[in-house]
Amino acid sequence: MSRWFNTARPCQADIHYMLSPTSRLPDLELLIEQRSYFVIHAPRQTGKTTAMLALALELTNSGRYAAVVVSAEVGSPFRHDLGAAELAILGSWRNMIAVRLPQDLQPPIWVYKEPGQRIQASLQAWAQASSRPLVLLIDEIDSLQDEALISVLRQLRDGYPNRPKNFPSSVGLIGLRDVRDYKVASGGSERLNTSSPFNIKVRSITLRNFNATEVAELYQQHTDDTGQVFTSKAIETAFDLTQGQPWLVNALAKEVVEYLVKDTNVAITHEHILKAKEILIARQDTHLDSLAERLREPRIKAIIEPMLAGQALGDTPSDDRQYLIDLGLLRRDPSAGLTIANPIYREVIPRVLVQGTQDSLPYISPSWLTPDGEIDTDILLQTFLAFWCQHGEPLLNSAVYHEIAPHIVLMAFLHRVVNGGGTLEREYAIGRDRMDLCLKYGNLTLGIELKVWHHKKGDPLNSGLEQLDSYLARLGVNFGWLIIFDRRYNLPSIEERLTTQVTTTKNGRSITVVRA
Repeated sequence: MSRWFNTARPCQADIHYMLSPTSRLPDLELLIEQRSYFVIHAPRQTGKTTAMLALALELTNSGRYAAVVVSAEVGSPFRHDLGAAELAILGSWRNMIAVRLPQDLQPPIWVYKEPGQRIQASLQAWAQASSRPLVLLIDEIDSLQDEALISVLRQLRDGYPNRPKNFPSSVGLIGLRDVRDYKVASGGSERLNTSSPFNIKVRSITLRNFNATEVAELYQQHTDDTGQVFTSKAIETAFDLTQGQPWLVNALAKEVVEYLVKDTNVAITHEHILKAKEILIARQDTHLDSLAERLREPRIKAIIEPMLAGQALGDTPSDDRQYLIDLGLLRRDPSAGLTIANPIYREVIPRVLVQGTQDSLPYISPSWLTPDGEIDTDILLQTFLAFWCQHGEPLLNSAVYHEIAPHIVLMAFLHRVVNGGGTLEREYAIGRDRMDLCLKYGNLTLGIELKVWHHKKGDPLNSGLEQLDSYLARLGVNFGWLIIFDRRYNLPSIEERLTTQVTTTKNGRSITVVRA
């Protein structure tokens, strides 16, 4: 039977390339031996469910436990109707247990007492009847909210002292977030901010990404099955672009082997991986879309917006920073502090923010294209300046991220320019005080640096020239644009303040400076 790269959770060993499901979750068996209750949280599609299913099977097959993975997700529509939530959850659990455990380990009839007691009573009856200690792994626990969530957590806590004879010996809560970040208020806008309803947990564990060796091992499975080789440069590129995020690692390979390079006699190269990356970003599959939809959350915006602008973070709560790490949007780099989790996410985030503005743009005639299909940068600049004068103000006011509204408008314009015939790459990070863009189209590589002149700050011209000089050196080109967006108070209109001049850096590179 053929095997495939999987992007649709969970993995099945007979049809999917997969690594050892539990190797990235060390010490879990020790916690279970100690009858511990614990939390496992990690971003979506990192392999949590696959790992838990494998762990439960191992534990049950050992003959020592009755271990099963269940889900709380069916209770999520009933956040204010505890009775309905409990009935939905218990019904789902019975169906899952019937499939995942042998008949002699399945529970007796659930105990349907008063709402608020049903889960505790049913688990107690099962533990009392079971010939083995129970290990219950509850997936999608953070899909519950409000009364339903609090009640489930409290019922587990109330039964905890009676383990293992009268309650599950060990319970794991599996979800995106740690307990304190579970949603409890109407609309899901407030968090629990405490672990007290589940203060019996021994540890909160996260599932790490693949390392470079594991990415190579996963791709080698395809080579072993088909003979098709991933070059070492292709594997290195895949790891660099994804930083080992499991869904992305699989998605890149799936796009290449199933669509771009179907002939298994053709080796997969660095260029193939880069092309697959562009396809994934442009298509915005469910995984990328689910990350993008969170960008409007105030606590996420408060951190992502200054990062895009290259500013230092303001006084953001440590819990909020950890929340973005838990969601997989950010990671802590030992040498660079907080940074976007991987280059693919770094590209997806600004593209998502640009979409609304891009959809609002009027038709722009591509007058910048020469008869040979190349870009005339002088005409391109004049077209942008005319566009900026006519449409800049209303578009600035409509941008979701106000601090980087000029960046968003320029990027929206440049997306129209590349329009499938080129690429627009971005570099940004905390404390860099700028965003760098690289427009590639045909034979053109155009480096652009965006800076903002803030109120009561000095003119950023000199620092911008120095920074752009360095950026152009890395790109291997000798000319570029420095665009300074003036965001000071009480300014004249865009038409009155818009100026351009050409200057030369200390290393002899030609820079067109635009003051907007």
